[in-house]
Amino acid sequence: MLGILFGAGFSKWALDLPLASQLFDFKITPFGVREAKKLASITRVKNNWDAENPQELTEKFIADALTRPDITKELVLWYIVRRLSEPFIWEDRYAFRTRRHVLMIDENRKYEVEGVRKAQAFISNIKANKELSGIITTNYDLIIEYVLGTKGYNYGVRGQKLIGRGAYPVSQWLKPIILSGDISLAKIHGSLSWDENGDFTDGRRGITGNALIVAPTPEKEPSELLGFHWGLAEQILNKTSDLIVFGFAFNPYDAAVLNLLQSFGKNLRRVLVINISPKIDSAKSLWPQAEISSSLPPPEGQEFISNWLG
Repeated sequence: MLGILFGAGFSKWALDLPLASQLFDFKITPFGVREAKKLASITRVKNNWDAENPQELTEKFIADALTRPDITKELVLWYIVRRLSEPFIWEDRYAFRTRRHVLMIDENRKYEVEGVRKAQAFISNIKANKELSGIITTNYDLIIEYVLGTKGYNYGVRGQKLIGRGAYPVSQWLKPIILSGDISLAKIHGSLSWDENGDFTDGRRGITGNALIVAPTPEKEPSELLGFHWGLAEQILNKTSDLIVFGFAFNPYDAAVLNLLQSFGKNLRRVLVINISPKIDSAKSLWPQAEISSSLPPPEGQEFISNWLG
């Protein structure tokens, strides 16, 4: 069976979402005075840190910020999820006020986002050719959920009820939204649609900053709250013979993810690494038993990918 691993490079390709090194470009449009003050504060903190640490990586800044006793930790976590939510924020304008929300999973307006359609074409092409054992991702965004819809995937348990209303403008609160799809999706670093209370029908936590995520820091460790999803990733890898790795950088500091891939990828026969700069040697070190191939992302690599899928 075919499995897929999506890293940050996939979201960069589909929607130009920033990689970790690009996160603090401050390309968000603040909504109201409160957000403007938050944005100004985190901009100031980051600029001061860069002046004192000119050679350090962004991941180190995040790690330092999370250990500080002031509000810097809160600001950084808010900014990360807010930045990654920016392309999906929708504003409803009324006579006396404007209300924002992050597009709901089943909302038709998601197709107005070009990157969602781009990702949908890629995943649909794979589904048309192969049976999927599941999808693993280190990304927090909802691109995969938007593509598949609640009838196309599950978080490891078919029939799970999500918290929140259905697709706008219907938004029926009394009708539960159920994950009924047969494609298992393991989000091992968390999601903009999750918090410690459960899984939701939208990514509002991307506005409030309360999302359940593992921040991109050096040598980040899995959260105990995400243990089920790591177990789901193990199951997906165990039953996968062919694996597509799209946009995952094989960074040495992602030790926990690399160990997961190596420990539970022993049944792999073929691996296709899709990346602008594929790290073939890193993939070979994880899966010496597998045939490793590489391709550029679509459209340049589309013909090779289609031939690889057979």
